[in-house]
Amino acid sequence: MNEPVSIADATLADAEAILALQRVAYQQEAVLYDAFDIPPLTQTLPEIQSTFASHRFLKAVSGDTIVGSVRARLDGGTCHVGRLIVHPDYQRQGIGSRLLGEIEARFPVVERFELFTGHKSRDNLRFYTRRGYTEFDRRPVSERLTLVYMHKEGHARP
Repeated sequence: MNEPVSIADATLADAEAILALQRVAYQQEAVLYDAFDIPPLTQTLPEIQSTFASHRFLKAVSGDTIVGSVRARLDGGTCHVGRLIVHPDYQRQGIGSRLLGEIEARFPVVERFELFTGHKSRDNLRFYTRRGYTEFDRRPVSERLTLVYMHKEGHARP
């Protein structure tokens, strides 16, 4: 765990490892919401593979192991950031911040960045707020889960 962590573009060959990491990383969220059927836990390999066509994926690598990932897609002038994950053994080491900064840098000409997290995910809400994101909407998904949508200004000037 003491090896340096590098951030790089992920490829389709990384899909299986990212999916496995996603399942580990989202266990905490599943417990928090008592919902083990959330999309990050039920996504299949063909589904994540097809996502590579529309999203840019980054990976955080320690040695030969993917320990973090994030994906984003462009829609008009908005970059939608999703599934920022870091293996629980590697959390609180700045990897999530690096991944978020790198994915934002990969979209240099956007009007805004958007993402969402669950309403009970206090650590995530604090994390995104510290990085300049502010809440702009809440949408209930179920009795147990409300998604909190956040955004921040992009690099482009309208």
